[in-house]
Amino acid sequence: MNLGAHMSIAGGVHLALRRGLEIGCNAVQLFVKSSNQWKAKKLTEGEISLFHEEMINFQPTYIMAHCSYLINIASPEPVLLQKSKEALLVEMQRSEILQIPYLVLHPGSHKGAGEEAGAETVARSLDEVFAKTEGDNLMILLENTSGQGNYLGHSFEQLARMREMVEEKSRVGFCFDTCHGFAAGYDLTSRRAYEETFRAFDRALSLENLKAFHLNDSKTGLGSRKDRHTHIGKGELGLEPFRLLVNDPRFEKIPMVLETPKGPDLKEDIENLSVLRGLRAKIAAGRRAPSG
Repeated sequence: MNLGAHMSIAGGVHLALRRGLEIGCNAVQLFVKSSNQWKAKKLTEGEISLFHEEMINFQPTYIMAHCSYLINIASPEPVLLQKSKEALLVEMQRSEILQIPYLVLHPGSHKGAGEEAGAETVARSLDEVFAKTEGDNLMILLENTSGQGNYLGHSFEQLARMREMVEEKSRVGFCFDTCHGFAAGYDLTSRRAYEETFRAFDRALSLENLKAFHLNDSKTGLGSRKDRHTHIGKGELGLEPFRLLVNDPRFEKIPMVLETPKGPDLKEDIENLSVLRGLRAKIAAGRRAPSG
């Protein structure tokens, strides 16, 4: 299967993969550096080797990195924008060295400059970092957002506009967050709504550009514009969207990772993964049942 969770890199980036394996993850998301600091020490050859040794236990395409939340490549403020582009470049280079195929990025906040101006800044920022990493295999995955405040990426059309303005479009894909999508107004709570949401995604962005999922229930309702993650089946989404997702043949080879609250023993991740696998197992068992 393709299910997992975001794992801590405390003690070394390779430990994120080891921690994931220990709780039964088939997919892992991680930061490639401290998420609350702008700078990072250069990765050593030893750290790189340890990470590659742990990667043997995973399909490479089931491992992805997530950018620091400090980065805002939509900012109209020159100093913050420059720092963000420099930090993004470092994270891209680290991901490439570690042979991680995807780096998930929030488009950022336009800080009052307006959505079109913000989208243009995102595209120009990506052009700049892509020019400095020419020949790399890494793909940036723009993540859909809840629409809170001035944050960009809450509509499929807005995400499409950003990609459309990027010169190297082949280096831009998408990560769909269930909580964010629901909070932004995309319903997933019935089969009909689920199918319509992904038809809308396909029309605007093309499903072939969908490379990852964040599986999170939402504490707030449809269209709330609030980013509040909670455990699978414990929020306003309920179990049905996740049952549909884990049984959708279109997404069998796409990593799906949890970003739900958890403690140091990872008990909550274990429980959420069990719920997700149970939803899949029940469908599989039902299909195997004799018809009469």
